[in-house]
Amino acid sequence: MPDTTTGQRLPYRLREQFLSTTERALFHVLTNLMGSRYLVCPKVALNELFYIVRPNENVHFFNKFFRKHVDFLLCDLKTVSPAFGVEIVRLNANGEARESDKFMEELFLDAGLPLVCVPSSERYDAASIVTLFQIAVAKIGGTTPTRLGASSDTVPNCPVCGKMMVLRINRDGTYSGKKYYGCMDSPRCAGVVALD
Repeated sequence: MPDTTTGQRLPYRLREQFLSTTERALFHVLTNLMGSRYLVCPKVALNELFYIVRPNENVHFFNKFFRKHVDFLLCDLKTVSPAFGVEIVRLNANGEARESDKFMEELFLDAGLPLVCVPSSERYDAASIVTLFQIAVAKIGGTTPTRLGASSDTVPNCPVCGKMMVLRINRDGTYSGKKYYGCMDSPRCAGVVALD
């Protein structure tokens, strides 16, 4: 269908395959194993699953997960809340996990969500997959998933205008070097929240 403004066709095309051969093979095993208990969602963007704590202070963490996805996310059938991540792991020439796979493990572990790391293959054994799920649950232990809204994770809103605040540092004066939250609309808004 042509673009109505230019009369030309948009430069988008449907990909040949949504899932690779290895992803498709694992998808079928996961669906057969978990289909009655979990919804198996392929290729879920990490920024749909996780958020960055105090984003204006942690901008450098954005690129670590921007435009990245977990291969499969298993969600509770009733609540659709995430229960497991499943990642196909590809080893480097030394037989070690790649840096991107190590990051995924750390991300899920830190968030308290089990990540099942499945070695890349064109065929998967159901019993081996179940064992990998058990290992992932054991790694998490008693960790509770961290969700949006923890008080230390949020940035205060400006007490004057209600906009998001930005972490700032006093450059001079009595409070030189001390951190505080200032309104993102400064200098038009003088809202400040002191940090202890």
